[in-house]
Amino acid sequence: MSSRLQQPASQPISTSGNQPTREMIAILDFGSQYSRLIARRVRECRVYCELLPATTTLAVLQQLDAKGVILSGGPDSVYDENARHVDQDILASGLPVLGICYGMQLLAHQLGGKVEPHTGRREYGPAEIHLLPQESGAPQGVDSLFTGVLTDEQTSIPVWMSHGDSVGEVPPGFVPVARSTSGTLAAMADGSGHIGIQFHPEVRHTPQGGELLQNFLFNVCGCAPNWTAGAFIDEAVGRIREQVGDDGRVICGLSGGVDSAVAALLVHRAIDDRLTCIFVDTGCMRAGEAEQVVATFQSHLGIPLVAVDASERFLARLAGMTDPEQKRKIIGEEFVRVFEAEQQKLRDAGDYRFLAQGTLYPDVIESTSAADAAAAQRIKTHHNVGGLPEEMPFSLVEPLRYLFKDEVREVGRELGLPEDWVWRHPFPGPGLAVRVIGEVTSERLDTLRHADTIFIEEIRLAGLYRQIGQAFAVLTPVQSVGVMGDFRTYSSMVALRAVTTEDFMTADWARIPHDILARVANRIVNEVPGVNRVVYDITSKPPATIEWE
Repeated sequence: MSSRLQQPASQPISTSGNQPTREMIAILDFGSQYSRLIARRVRECRVYCELLPATTTLAVLQQLDAKGVILSGGPDSVYDENARHVDQDILASGLPVLGICYGMQLLAHQLGGKVEPHTGRREYGPAEIHLLPQESGAPQGVDSLFTGVLTDEQTSIPVWMSHGDSVGEVPPGFVPVARSTSGTLAAMADGSGHIGIQFHPEVRHTPQGGELLQNFLFNVCGCAPNWTAGAFIDEAVGRIREQVGDDGRVICGLSGGVDSAVAALLVHRAIDDRLTCIFVDTGCMRAGEAEQVVATFQSHLGIPLVAVDASERFLARLAGMTDPEQKRKIIGEEFVRVFEAEQQKLRDAGDYRFLAQGTLYPDVIESTSAADAAAAQRIKTHHNVGGLPEEMPFSLVEPLRYLFKDEVREVGRELGLPEDWVWRHPFPGPGLAVRVIGEVTSERLDTLRHADTIFIEEIRLAGLYRQIGQAFAVLTPVQSVGVMGDFRTYSSMVALRAVTTEDFMTADWARIPHDILARVANRIVNEVPGVNRVVYDITSKPPATIEWE
């Protein structure tokens, strides 16, 4: 984590007093499937970074006070008619630049080298690269990326390749630094902070990739590992106070998950009793959710909380709706309408013109449309990003907007959030409405709540809850024939979903022991009326998302 809370990319970062501007690394996204992993790996080095569109200009990077730039890979060829290029001013600015895969080819192409188009030979998968001996007179520091990576016993480094085109001739001032076993140029540098590598250090298949990135961040860019929870909290509190002012008041919508809870704690630390949390029972909550939220925030944390039972209005709006995007938009709009009503009730206490939310960086990335970022495609609308109505009487306060889930948990621990809350599995803002596939009714929600409770109970009893990133049940619209006793049944199918993940940007299905799955399935079909079949989802993300809707 960093010492400065990042403003949206279109705004410059302000400083106050003698406090320095945050150190940040800009990652320009050229459409690689690994772009988000680059951001994760940089954050793991405790250096702040942001994933920015490929079209980002030097002027924007100067506003952000970027200390270095990483060019991601991508599907383009530099010779494609509509190939994306990096702003030439960035390459001439003196900023350190690390080009990865397509990013290396851009460096070569735009600085006067030669890229060899793909002619049938590709490198994809595991490979080995070998450092080249440097002749006397070579630019100083050209091997800085590899400092300390090769031991005396090593002659090569295992890496992950994924490319067609390759660099055939380095630009003026550059020297070859490494080649793969097949002879492909694997790394080049010019001694002034411009480095190109043809492989992917961000993936786990490049075992020493983290060390290579650290060398770029610390040795080349001169960053310090100061992106910490404590530093983030100090900056976030200052940023909230600056946004809200001395008399502004904030409503914070609590969903029952860790994200909104941490957002509430940050806002409360910043403005104390000028925050009022609102927990809206949409009728789509997990069993016991409302009681747990009220007890934690009123009794344990001492934060003002208003609990609103709005289940009837939400379920009325959702009646007949089966499209998941429509569900999310309806729920997002209804949340705001409830907050508006509560705002009016609170008007005697002051002007509640701000709405705080627990929006995370993955929410922002997944909800981004092509109009917002050249390389990003909207996957789904998150109700607290793209599902809010255009017209609403609130300004948003989103202190977690640039954090990943593991970073939020670290901040939560630092703020004193109870351990069971810190490690609660994520719960979507729309709640069980997006885990009931098809129409949402009270009866179907009750069925899902019962099945979900059984699943989580058994995971906890088995001691697996902390090992799993997220687990839940899904009520499908599929009905199937079964037999109970001597009678034929035609009932609903419940799907179980459990994943392991570090950042929720990618995930793998959890290998829950078969005996535990068998016990869960047995309990569900025996204890939950209307269910006669249970299946387990073994799809990773990608290609699937974690939630079904």
